[in-house]
Amino acid sequence: MAMEQRTAVLNVVGLTKSVLAEMPRLQKWASDREVQSFKPAFPAVTCTAQSSYLTGKPVGEHGIVGNGWYDREAAEVKFWKQSNHLVKGEKVWEAAGVKCAKMFWWYNMYSSADFAATPRPLYPADGRKFFDIHTQPMGMREEIKADLGDFPFPAFWGPKAGIGSSEWIAKSARWIEEKEKPALNLVYLPHLDYGLQKFGPGAPEMAAEYVAIDQVTCDLIEFFEKQGVEVLVLSEYGISKVSKPVHLNRIFREKGWIQVKNELGLETLDCGGCRVFAVADHQAAHVYVNDPTIAEEARQVVLEADGVEEIREGSDLWGEGIGRERGGDFVAVSEEDAWFTYYFWNDDQKAPDYARCIDIHRKPGYDPVELFLDPKIKFPLVKIAGFLAKKKLGMRGLMDVIPLDANLVKGSHGRDTVSENEQPIAIGEGAGRVTSPEVVFRWIRDSLANPL
Repeated sequence: MAMEQRTAVLNVVGLTKSVLAEMPRLQKWASDREVQSFKPAFPAVTCTAQSSYLTGKPVGEHGIVGNGWYDREAAEVKFWKQSNHLVKGEKVWEAAGVKCAKMFWWYNMYSSADFAATPRPLYPADGRKFFDIHTQPMGMREEIKADLGDFPFPAFWGPKAGIGSSEWIAKSARWIEEKEKPALNLVYLPHLDYGLQKFGPGAPEMAAEYVAIDQVTCDLIEFFEKQGVEVLVLSEYGISKVSKPVHLNRIFREKGWIQVKNELGLETLDCGGCRVFAVADHQAAHVYVNDPTIAEEARQVVLEADGVEEIREGSDLWGEGIGRERGGDFVAVSEEDAWFTYYFWNDDQKAPDYARCIDIHRKPGYDPVELFLDPKIKFPLVKIAGFLAKKKLGMRGLMDVIPLDANLVKGSHGRDTVSENEQPIAIGEGAGRVTSPEVVFRWIRDSLANPL
């Protein structure tokens, strides 16, 4: 009787052919396998890419037009949501009819996967925040923390982001394999995302980062292969060197199109009251036009902005389905060495309080500057220690240690027109067939259809 084929998919974020050359163990493993570069999803960002991989649908059908978008009905920008109900279409484990573990891939709450774990802080009513995870089934949460310790949340995002989070996720993948032996184990290893955005491709600081993720990835590959599990290695995008932030909302504000609200002396973006505004997401920016009378002028203003390469119409990108409902009326694409900020204020003294904090949900756009500590703060660790002391005493505080200098960012992604050396790659049996994000779905599904 044939045994069930089991597969682990390791999503090594930022992995490209050029990066692979810096990872000797993974390069040696790949030398006996097919290695294929392919054009990334558009926009080439985490949530969009993963949703294309796991549904095999174009973006306009699965609906994940970015890491976040403007909800026109609620008049709110919503970033980094986690409900899997947002992703339309049959998922690959459903199509294959197999038991699946989804370890830290995005949209990981309330999916049909048998086992899942994802970052999920606790927010008591008194304003405090506690790092934690959410799991499916819920009882798995305490079991996995008892065995592995708490998830190192500061290592997952922020100035302390580093190898610790990928190490913990790799351990969680081993943990679920040993306990449940799922047919499909989806594992997210985000480490390279941090250094490549912070230091940029080619920076000398990246040498140690490559070594660290090479070890985590290859140790995990060896573990899975000893269990008789086929391993596929995948990435979502490559990261380009950047030096030019583009502030579309500040340009719109100069035109009188942005509406801000004074909140206790600070400014917040009043999206519903803006005539036009941009939701920045790395090298793509969704532009929402609330006032159709300025639509063509807005397009021209964006095209003329320094650092903008082109605009793409929402109707062409998304069709008429859920993607069109969520995506911008048009999308600005930056030049190769540029990226978009969400900044809308002109005076840093009036920047909203969340601007100087790690606050991925309230910011109306993605903010890679959260990877840095403000160099203007003389003793940032002392300030952080003071905040934590207040927190332990049950007092409220603001950990406002993030700078407002977009020029600090040295790497970005989001464009789909990149050189082969900056394209995502697929490694493993059958990887040569992977020609697009949608084909990844079939690659994973077919790997599960071959009995041992």
